[in-house]
Amino acid sequence: MTTPFLLFIVFSAVALLLFLVLKFKISAFISLLITAIYVGIISGMPLKDISTSIQEGMAGTLGFVATVVGLGAIFGQMLESSGGAEALAHYLVKKFGTDRASWAMVITGFIVAIPVFFDVGFIILVPIIYALSRDTKKSLLYYGIPLLAGLAATHSFIPPTPGPVAVADIINVQLGWVILFGAIIGFPTAVIAGPVWGKYISGKIYLTPPPELEANNEKSYDPNALPSFRLIAAMIAIPLLLILVNTFTGLAVQKEIIAPSVWTDLLEFLGHPFTALIIATLAAIYFLCIRRGMDRQKILDLSTKALGPAGIIILITGAGGVLKQMLVDSGIGKIMAESMANSALPPIVLAWLLAAVVRVTQGSSTVAMITAAGIIAPVLEEFALNDPHRALVVIAIASGATLLSHVNDSGFWLVGKYFGMNEKQTLRSWTVMESIIAVCGLVFTLLLSLFF
Repeated sequence: MTTPFLLFIVFSAVALLLFLVLKFKISAFISLLITAIYVGIISGMPLKDISTSIQEGMAGTLGFVATVVGLGAIFGQMLESSGGAEALAHYLVKKFGTDRASWAMVITGFIVAIPVFFDVGFIILVPIIYALSRDTKKSLLYYGIPLLAGLAATHSFIPPTPGPVAVADIINVQLGWVILFGAIIGFPTAVIAGPVWGKYISGKIYLTPPPELEANNEKSYDPNALPSFRLIAAMIAIPLLLILVNTFTGLAVQKEIIAPSVWTDLLEFLGHPFTALIIATLAAIYFLCIRRGMDRQKILDLSTKALGPAGIIILITGAGGVLKQMLVDSGIGKIMAESMANSALPPIVLAWLLAAVVRVTQGSSTVAMITAAGIIAPVLEEFALNDPHRALVVIAIASGATLLSHVNDSGFWLVGKYFGMNEKQTLRSWTVMESIIAVCGLVFTLLLSLFF
């Protein structure tokens, strides 16, 4: 298989995916499966092997992703329904004061988006943005952009949010490394895209809370009815710390710093994403729901409700795993790696570019992440990269999948609606903020790669 033909297969596969999604409005799940079949046929695979690759790719991906995303969704639903997001925001605004409330909002967004989906976190917290803007007479963007930056950075970079979980599984990297690098890269990125950019753009675009939305979203919070900041922080910290302990325990055993024992086995078991999220979810159900008087039937209903949006992401991720498996089984991945060995582009930059192209063209960051991960995963297998470097590739993909949110992205319209902006104002504020996250994520990832 020659290099020109290889490039034709890869680019035509991406083009087919975009054509199916954009032109025929076929769901991303079906479109990814069709694209994978196309790759198998055009590369010359026997038809029976294509069917086997579909089954293996789907099964191999969903075994991990379905469990993590499902548990993470229930965990986030418990935190949302208990008022945990509001509790965090009110505590931080009180500590920082209204003069530095933009910093409180970026931290709030950064923490809340770990267990809660981006759009849900934004809708929950937007009344606080309205209140701050009304009280201080500053533009909504002064507080809104920092909140959005914190939510967006964490939603893209830090598991157990679905995007990085899915990419980490397809690329085959431990979640602990992704959490660590996601936090190291994500927070300074959120600061630049949030308080720094928010202060500038709020001076250019003055917005007041839309009267009709402010009336519908205004809430009267009873501080005594909300869970404490310490409790919410502890709930969110449980799975992250357990997964990180697992990662570093495994690394210490591998480097022969400590000897394997029953205790290292126990730490690795407790820190596996499955166990860590089960523990965190049960703790959230007890401390945030049962102990605070929530009816058990309501808890069951909330758990069922949480799995609805999670199911869509899980299926799309499985289809991305099929695309990856098809590239591996057809031998295209190995040939791509051999071609890239002489390329001037490092895997991090290539991964970012692939995700960026799909993101800008069709709008969905999740589809962009899954597509880029499926294409780049077989290449990484041939490069024999270690876990830290693979984790950096995950962050690069997540960064590229954030670039240039515009009219084909649902987030563009959500933010514009709740801030009362027209399309031009949304492009100048939200779209630029997303692009700052994408570029800063790439730059910081490349800098961090110098040390691994």
